[in-house]
Amino acid sequence: MTAVTDENPGQGGTGEQLSDPSSTGPSRSGAAPSGPSRSGTGWDDGLIARRAQAARKEAGQTPDEAPEEEEDDGRPQVEAYVDSGSPLRPRLDALRELVGLSRARLDRAALAEAGRVLDEAAARQRLSSRHTVVAIAGASGSGKSALFNALAGAPLSETGLRRPTTSSPLACSWTDGAAGLLDRLAVPGRLRRRPAPGAAADEALQGLVLVDLPDHDSAAKGHRDQVDRVLALVDAVIWVVDPEKYADAALHERYLRPLAGHAEVTFVVLNQIDRLPGEAADQVLDDLRRLLDEDGMALGEHGEPGATVLPLSALTGEGVGELRELLGRFVQDRTAATRRLSADVDAAAARLRPVYVAEGRPGLGERAREEFTDRLAEAVGAAAAGQAAEREWRRNAGRACGTPWLRLWRWYETTRQPGSRDRVPLAAPPEERLTARQRVEQAVRTVADDAAAGLPGPWAQAVREAAVHGAKGLPDALDELAGRVSGEPDAGAPATGGAALPGGAVEGRVGRAAGKPPRPAWWPAAVLAQVAMTLLQIFGGLWLAGQIIGVLEPGLLTPALVMLGGIVGGPLVEWSCAVAARGPARRYGQEAERRLREAAAACGRARVLDPVAAELMRYREVRERYVTVTEFSTTGR
Repeated sequence: MTAVTDENPGQGGTGEQLSDPSSTGPSRSGAAPSGPSRSGTGWDDGLIARRAQAARKEAGQTPDEAPEEEEDDGRPQVEAYVDSGSPLRPRLDALRELVGLSRARLDRAALAEAGRVLDEAAARQRLSSRHTVVAIAGASGSGKSALFNALAGAPLSETGLRRPTTSSPLACSWTDGAAGLLDRLAVPGRLRRRPAPGAAADEALQGLVLVDLPDHDSAAKGHRDQVDRVLALVDAVIWVVDPEKYADAALHERYLRPLAGHAEVTFVVLNQIDRLPGEAADQVLDDLRRLLDEDGMALGEHGEPGATVLPLSALTGEGVGELRELLGRFVQDRTAATRRLSADVDAAAARLRPVYVAEGRPGLGERAREEFTDRLAEAVGAAAAGQAAEREWRRNAGRACGTPWLRLWRWYETTRQPGSRDRVPLAAPPEERLTARQRVEQAVRTVADDAAAGLPGPWAQAVREAAVHGAKGLPDALDELAGRVSGEPDAGAPATGGAALPGGAVEGRVGRAAGKPPRPAWWPAAVLAQVAMTLLQIFGGLWLAGQIIGVLEPGLLTPALVMLGGIVGGPLVEWSCAVAARGPARRYGQEAERRLREAAAACGRARVLDPVAAELMRYREVRERYVTVTEFSTTGR
């Protein structure tokens, strides 16, 4: 992480730079110089150094034997505070995969917070696991610097009536090895302190890095920016409020309420209780807890994580020991960094919820798929093709099983219309083809809306774009497919393409293709019976003619009955064949409709449904990653 330079005028430099007293700028009235200096192997920051030297003299220790302030020597810090069994590691991995899978569908702004959390988590993991960085924040005059000094056991941070008193973050580390953490906070070396010898010996606070922040309500914008920057990087924060400003809207609306998910790593102390008479302190504390409850930071009824709240007086020391004890247990637990990062992941996941969590169960159900197939079949004219195939089959049966005289009459009618026997069906009128194309487009829009229903905005848009892109050329492909399938009814498997042949053109194509439909087993017998009836008519007619001209002996009854039987039997056989042909003709038409319907469905599935299903599968994949990010939350939020 790039260090942020100190914005305080007259105080330059970052990192572990140590300057002599002459380079620290003019000293404040009544205060020790603000920066430490090197003198041989010892260090001097004014009053604290003089006290330490006096203590060493009493103990018989030479200045050269005094412990030095840590320097950032470039050695690697302790790494991997997140152990292999921690739920944070799979959450970070899932969040990283989630961001990677979503870059093509979400804009950079939506993923910015998640990317920042991943970067900060990676940076924190590379630094010391033995240290816990705790910031002390508060409004002007709340006494946060006084509390900082009380915890450190020495006046390290300047206090006074002039505002703002604290202009830059000031750090105090109880143990060595925190240089990398302070570099990450951009605390310059001249603003890094060590506690008084007595406070430094407190075993419970070993590993604590305490940071005194500028006022969050400072009139200087640079001070507020420093507060926001450091608060985003520390492991925990102590908010110091006073009886006058504990209900300040700027504190609750800008910090406490947005950081409600970080309640586990938050302390709220009511300072200056020595100014409250009688039971007033309890009343103010109760009102403070009520406000924190409204902010979502109070301890829940069923043990949900909440902020630690306690009263104290940094001036008199009342309650400071209790806070030191709580901080000691908090630091020795060494889970603050993990809980802070887990809360950051929770906050990032909460911001991403609108783009990952769907309403209901989005997707393509069987009903939506069937309706899409029905619309394509209607657009391609599958039902009309089936009806045309059925009519053509029945006409073929009528021509094969009809009486010769009726067949001669039909032949005569066709000869009166030149070119009618080889007439090529006209193409569908433009308006009918336009209607078919509109039906296809409407079917695509409908199935896209059904698939996108309930999806978050970006994923719904991706589903619609996939459907529209796949539908390009679909009407033309369906038209080509309809002609191919209708023209080859006995083909094995329909090709995937697509169509729109309205009424007359469909019937014409099917008529040409159905010239030799499959014949049932009884068809030859019906043809022989029709031939027999025709022969009876001819035989009876010749018999009568022979009697009339005198060639045969007279006897009109018998030949008349023979001829009448043939005349009546021919139409009867034709009618029987027509009745018997209804079932096979219907099945033949249904088969033609099924082939065209399946071909249109296959085309629509390949061009529209499969791309839509792929987008839905991608959404389910990122949704699973999002669930992994949220389900192992340690903050309960």
